[in-house]
Amino acid sequence: MAFRVLVAEDEEITRKHIINTLREENFEVEGADNGADALGLISSDDFDVLIADIKMPKMDGLELLSRVKQESPETEVIIITGFGSINSAVEAMKKGAFDYLPKPFDLDELMLKVDKVRDQKSLEKENVALKAYLNMDKDISVIARSRSMKKVLDIIRSIQDSDCTVLLTGESGVGKNLLAKVIHYSSPRRDRLFLSLNCATFTEDLLASELFGHEKGAFTGADAQKQGLMQIADSGTLYLDEIGELSTSLQAKLLKVIEEKEFFRVGGTKPIRVDVRIIAATNRNISEAIAEGSFRRDLYYRLNVMEMYIPPLRDRKSDIEPLSKFFLKKHLPNYGKKIKGLTQESLQILKDYSFPGNVRELENIIERAIILEKSPFITPESLPHTLNLFQIETLEPDTVKSLDQVNRAYARSVVEMLGGNKAEAARLLHISRTSLWRMLKEE
Repeated sequence: MAFRVLVAEDEEITRKHIINTLREENFEVEGADNGADALGLISSDDFDVLIADIKMPKMDGLELLSRVKQESPETEVIIITGFGSINSAVEAMKKGAFDYLPKPFDLDELMLKVDKVRDQKSLEKENVALKAYLNMDKDISVIARSRSMKKVLDIIRSIQDSDCTVLLTGESGVGKNLLAKVIHYSSPRRDRLFLSLNCATFTEDLLASELFGHEKGAFTGADAQKQGLMQIADSGTLYLDEIGELSTSLQAKLLKVIEEKEFFRVGGTKPIRVDVRIIAATNRNISEAIAEGSFRRDLYYRLNVMEMYIPPLRDRKSDIEPLSKFFLKKHLPNYGKKIKGLTQESLQILKDYSFPGNVRELENIIERAIILEKSPFITPESLPHTLNLFQIETLEPDTVKSLDQVNRAYARSVVEMLGGNKAEAARLLHISRTSLWRMLKEE
């Protein structure tokens, strides 16, 4: 979003010179020839900095400064003082002016002061964003061995030069948050902020405040003005998870941001302009929500410029092994263990499981196994016993194993239990070592 400046100066030539100089430097500038008109503009619009002469008709610079600090605390004020008005400059600084400039002044000197305001505001915004998303991780890994996930990544590559809104759909835990980051960090906004908000974790009033911010006194407990994530993420990306949980009134406000690139803080009367990319996600059936009247059809069309369905983990079995190894590597350093991998039987159990919790559940299972495991490999004993129970409950014709497959898996687990001693394993299984060797070799 452009840096916006208001110039309040009653001398027309001076005002035009300042405005033209600022516009040449790509600032968005408006002018007023008196203090009252300047206050009116600030009351109805959003400005980053006000440059005000100390002597103006209808309202002088000092009174304007005081009113601006009440109306728009975020607007910084640079006061222009006449020759010999150093006392007025000192008073202006006491009232909250960012800086002052005595007449006659050089336009380059004024530009330096405006640039200083811009740099400070940029730093403040980055600091607020850092607090809001302290754990942001740009080192993102996506496991995509399955054809369906490779297709999703192909779509992301195809829109990497685009700025379109994106709607991610799929069950809870499939990795929508991760893919939202991938979309952001492969886009032209990659060097800007990525912020996220789960719409299901707040009441409607709190969610409105988190999204759009609020003015001082907007409601009980609003002791100071607050920026919302929509403003903090300006020029970057805002990821809204569980978008289907937004109330219809908040949906209308979000639609306004997407269509008109502006919004109002809670309790505010000034439109705030932003340039933010929206990535939304839901595990709900939006078509059903539209039919029920709980989701706006026009918002859906705006969000659905590019829809991506993320398949559940049970439909992409080939991703389970590489994901398991990735999570093992990720969590091992936290527990100080030297686990080399998973046994084949453990992997088979995971592949046979239907994962109602999807990728998130798999990560939890691997971390739990690391904690429990005492050997160099993750064994079935360290996996939740419910995995095997769930396999029986969800048995389907296309997942039935042959007796040879069952026998092979059992024989393999016995060998692993005995530390690789195949002679002892054959004895316990009451088969010859040759039969055991053939059983293990066959696939």
